[in-house]
Amino acid sequence: MKQMTLAQNQRVLVTAGASGIGRAIADLLIENGARVHVCDVSEAFLDDFRRAHPDHGTSVCDVSDEAQVAQLFVDVGGKLGGLDALINNAGIAGPTGGVEEIAPADWRRTIDICLVGQFLCTRLAVPMLRAAGGGAIVNMSSSAGRFGYAYRTPYSAAKWGVIGFTQSLAKELGPSDIRVNAILPGIIEGPRMERVIRDRAAQAGVSYQTMEQEYLNRISLRRMTGPDDVAGMVLYLLSPLGRNISGQSLGIDGNVESL
Repeated sequence: MKQMTLAQNQRVLVTAGASGIGRAIADLLIENGARVHVCDVSEAFLDDFRRAHPDHGTSVCDVSDEAQVAQLFVDVGGKLGGLDALINNAGIAGPTGGVEEIAPADWRRTIDICLVGQFLCTRLAVPMLRAAGGGAIVNMSSSAGRFGYAYRTPYSAAKWGVIGFTQSLAKELGPSDIRVNAILPGIIEGPRMERVIRDRAAQAGVSYQTMEQEYLNRISLRRMTGPDDVAGMVLYLLSPLGRNISGQSLGIDGNVESL
């Protein structure tokens, strides 16, 4: 049986890879022998990553900015000499509010980072993956990519878009032996989810604890998902065990029943 181990020195780019889910992914891949390059918008997070992993690459990059993404791939080519996998992890929570309350600029910013950024990175990664003889792309969607999400319309719209992007790419790139999958995390422990719960609680006029429990009651396992849970699925998809998985939307969420 094939083991869940990476090919030696597998070359991987993780966007928003210096904190949160991205950092958990990068750490686990490095632990399993990958050569990793991460980008992030935060120099502080990147500095921490550099201290932990001085032999791996870093770039400052806002994935919604075409010029910055172009420079990112120059950096990746220089550091890794090619690419075997792309993890499109970058995203933001976006605004919380009724559709009539959301500013168009906030809507566009959410779509630009959560969806357009995946396109900008993928279009430059694909030639490198083809040159490597194939590889893998993992796009970060969300449970909001399979449920409507009241008061989070820009985020949900972007994450639904990621599903369509993923399934289309899987068909387009399969003949080049490039596997494309989406991961749908649920309610992830950490500061971003705390902000979302706090904003929804304020909007609904209830306590943080009441709103947090309302979220947990919508999960079959009644617990949040940790970044390491998501990282484990990425490792699986990049390993030989994932060689025939493509075009899938994989929920890592304790079975979120509704949003």
